Amino acid sequence: MNQAIATNKEAFRDYEILQRFEAGIELKGSEVKSLRARKINLKDSFARVEAGQVYLYNAHISPYAQASYLNVEPTRTRRLLLHKREILKIAGFLSQKGLTLVPLKVYFNDRGFAKVELALAKGKKKWDKREDIKRREMEQKIRKVLKNTSRK
Repeated sequence: MNQAIATNKEAFRDYEILQRFEAGIELKGSEVKSLRARKINLKDSFARVEAGQVYLYNAHISPYAQASYLNVEPTRTRRLLLHKREILKIAGFLSQKGLTLVPLKVYFNDRGFAKVELALAKGKKKWDKREDIKRREMEQKIRKVLKNTSRK
């Protein structure tokens, strides 16, 4: 049931993922309906620890058409639900220079609650990205050669 509603593919390209966390999201009713319709975009979103709470910024959840006046702002700041121990752990990591808290995907768990998979990430340099592309291309070539040789 943990099928992803939305994934942040740019996060995998732009960041080196160090550690992952699962968090709940505090949503309004119409936002849940929009999530079920897969109307969410995590493209430029990020999370931050403020005053002992974790908040998700710039996640765009499109307004639900049938909600009329009950809709909220699409890119509003949303509180993420984590245990206090996890928040303190994340805050400790974020105090290190160069680390960021990035959402990787949004999904509904087995109980039907909306969850966000967060990652502690370190930004990649341009040459790191090039290295990853070269490595991927080499792996593709190797797989192709192995596939063709096994057919003969």
